[in-house]
This record gives sequence, structure tokens and C-alpha cells, in this order.
Amino acid sequence: MNMSSKKRMAAVALTVAALSLGSIGVASADHKGAAKSASHDANRAAHKAAHDSQHAAKEALVVATIGVDAATIKTRLAAGESLATIAGAKKDALIAALVAFRTKNIDERVAAGTMTPAQATAKKANLTAHVTERVNAVGGKGMGHKGPKPPKGPKPPKAPRP
Repeated sequence: MNMSSKKRMAAVALTVAALSLGSIGVASADHKGAAKSASHDANRAAHKAAHDSQHAAKEALVVATIGVDAATIKTRLAAGESLATIAGAKKDALIAALVAFRTKNIDERVAAGTMTPAQATAKKANLTAHVTERVNAVGGKGMGHKGPKPPKGPKPPKAPRP
């Protein structure tokens, strides 16, 4: 073998080694991406389950407090009534129950470390006013479907690029 052949063989060997290492790196990166995606999907599913559980608990609280079944509440909300109207004389009891429910949730978040005590204090300061506003709101935010979305208007024409 002459010097030129040895150089070619070395270059081929280096190229094969580099390509092999490159494909291993790509496979490893793809595996990490798949694991990260699976972890993200699992976290998202857990978050959705927790959200659905909170929503169901709040709905059960409203039903128990005002003594009207959930289907009737949703129908009346869709018809344009507020929770305050549906609750009638039990409006103040509903507000107190919802404030207690939200306070408990805030306290749980502080205990879990997902909210600071200062953030909790700020949220609790406006909680009664916020819950009262939501209970009085027509459309009943937080209880079922709020009706059809309004149609989107025509989009303005795009300005020409300079």
C-alpha cells in the first residue's frame, strides 16, 4: 500500500466513524424528544384531569347550594339568566359557598408550593367581589356552554410591504 491508499483508507474510516457517531447522536436526540413529548402529554393529561375534577366539584357545590339540577342550571344559563337569578333567595349562600371553595383551593396551592403566601393574600383580598361579579354575570361563566360564538367580521386587507 502506498501513502495515498493509506490516506484514503484513513479518510474512509474517519468518515464511517463520524457518520456512525452522527446517527447515534440523532437517534439519541430523537429518543430524548420522544421521552420529553410523552412526559409533556402525561403532565397535560394530569392537569386536564385535575381541572375537570375541580369543575365537577364546583358544579356539584352550586347544585347542592341552590337545589336545582345541573341540566336545568345549564339550560337557564344558556337562555341568558345569571346564577344570581337562578339561585334567587339563595344567592348569598351561593356566594359564600363559592368563596369558601376558592379559598380552600388557594390554600391548597400555597401548601403545594405553587402559589406564594403573598399571592394568596392578594387573591383572597378581591375574592368575594370577584365571585359576586361572576355570580351576577349573565351567561354564567363557569357553568357549561355559554352559547354560540359571534361570527368573525371580515379581516382588514393586509398592508403592502415596503
